[in-house]
Amino acid sequence: MAREPETRIQLCGRLSAVIEGREVVDGLPGRQGRLLFAYMAADRDRAHARDELIEALWPERAPAAAESALSALLSGLRRALGPAALAGRAELTLRLPPGAWIDLEAAEEAVHRAESAAAQGDWPRCWGPSLAAHMIARRGFLPGCDGEWIDRRRRRLEEIQMSALESYTACAIGIGGGELAVGEKAARELVALAPYREHGYALLMRVLAARGNAAEALRVYESLRATLRDELGASPGPELRALQAELLRSGSLAAPPLDGAPTHAN
Repeated sequence: MAREPETRIQLCGRLSAVIEGREVVDGLPGRQGRLLFAYMAADRDRAHARDELIEALWPERAPAAAESALSALLSGLRRALGPAALAGRAELTLRLPPGAWIDLEAAEEAVHRAESAAAQGDWPRCWGPSLAAHMIARRGFLPGCDGEWIDRRRRRLEEIQMSALESYTACAIGIGGGELAVGEKAARELVALAPYREHGYALLMRVLAARGNAAEALRVYESLRATLRDELGASPGPELRALQAELLRSGSLAAPPLDGAPTHAN
């Protein structure tokens, strides 16, 4: 079995940072120190100007001695992480040991692998990455914290989660058998997260039909059609209309074409 990296940083859910086997979160200088560390870890591949860090830490109103407050926080980070962890003065870069694992990066990489495998219809290769991306993204970014940069990360995580659920459901349909039940659960979670994302409803209809529940699949279509009509004055798009027609005609659905694989589009 492959060894887990000795440096693992979790920014989704409860903040955790193990650097070279040593947990460092408790040594960070308070709430602002944890936010500063999270900000730099989430974007570790570039340098951060001091003004940028001040804006991230105090988005509404910086303290009168913001430069001094930032310097104190940076000193606290160096004590907790080690003097080599922060490089630069006017612009600062977080330096982590080689092979460091950060959950945000892992989710991005996993969802891309899942989408690539789904596009090729390679369901066994799609299964693991789609599940991994979903499990990370569903925890949310820095729960309990606020800020515009935090909201941006949360929106990206929501996109990753929805794409991962799309890939996972498509994978379950492609594998079939006992995977269909978990595929239906994933599809229902997807439509709950994105009630106007039509591809999620298409996947739910497909997995229900694959489980022999064509009538339930048609009910899903009618429910969405009524919602779109009443709330948006719109109708389901071509993909859903084609699925409904196929179900009404034959009571089952053909396998989806590969070019209907999940994408980031809403």
